[in-house]
Amino acid sequence: MAVHRLSKMLFLSAAGLSFLLSVYLWFVVGNKEQGLFVGLWVPSILTLGTLLTQTRKEEHHV
Repeated sequence: MAVHRLSKMLFLSAAGLSFLLSVYLWFVVGNKEQGLFVGLWVPSILTLGTLLTQTRKEEHHV
């Protein structure tokens, strides 16, 4: 169970860092294209995390 929680926190942290990097690139650096590109990673990271954690959870219940 601890591995499941750790993997969830890893994906949430990666998505959060991606969001913060996106905001930094957009507002501080002023490069809106790079900020938008990095911001598009957030839903992909969260989707991958959900897919992998659900797959692991289902494997343990079978």
